[in-house]
Amino acid sequence: MSETTGRDLAAVIGNELPYLRRYARALTGRQDTGDRYAAATLEAILADRDIMRAGLSPKVALFRTFNIIWATSGSPVERPEEGTLEARTQTRLDGLTRNTREALLLNTIEGFSNEEIGQIMDLSALEAAEMVEIARREMSSGLRGDVLIIEDEAIIAMDISMIVERMGHNVTGVARTRDGAESLAAKHLPDLVLADIQLADKSSGIDAVNTILRDHGDRPVIFITAFPERLLTGERPEPAFLIAKPYTEDQVRSAISQAMFFASTEGLGN
Repeated sequence: MSETTGRDLAAVIGNELPYLRRYARALTGRQDTGDRYAAATLEAILADRDIMRAGLSPKVALFRTFNIIWATSGSPVERPEEGTLEARTQTRLDGLTRNTREALLLNTIEGFSNEEIGQIMDLSALEAAEMVEIARREMSSGLRGDVLIIEDEAIIAMDISMIVERMGHNVTGVARTRDGAESLAAKHLPDLVLADIQLADKSSGIDAVNTILRDHGDRPVIFITAFPERLLTGERPEPAFLIAKPYTEDQVRSAISQAMFFASTEGLGN
């Protein structure tokens, strides 16, 4: 970026910030941790605006700055109490090949090309592609679970169901309304919920998810919606896994693998 004014830079960052925050939360598995890294990225840019003038597109430069902070900090996470779900998840994270999860998310969730991932992570395009494939294999290996789909459009629900089943998971049911989702969850408690926001009877997929989590305990949720801006406001707890319609199969598969990975317990998939 040449001779970018402070106002121009703020506009550029403002446009891309919701997506950086989405990536950060998906990467860390936690909204608060992800947002801290996103905030650190903004602080670094404010301290040295030349970071955004490296001959890269604004979005690539922003994500590259984030990745530098993430990598130089050693990609640390708060060590959870032994025996907890978080501790078991961290054990699985420690077993992943270095940098593969970052490459996978940048590709499938954020839509970066292999060349752009290379620019962000200081890799060649070929190395970036290899990282993505390694992550897909490692994160999906051995994780199987029950999935509830909340989606009022029949064709989309069928497509998502097929993706879920091709991954080896079990679809416990498809709900078109909030009441239907809550009823299905009570009958067969899912390991993962895939939900749209706006449902057939004008009820809310967000409300359905909140009720399910309140009544049955915490579990991973992926929102697939044509209205991502409604969940990327920063004004309420936001999902770590958010996919915008129209989606790709790779995006859905990646989010499912990530969500199952973070929620994996000794009993999941038994």
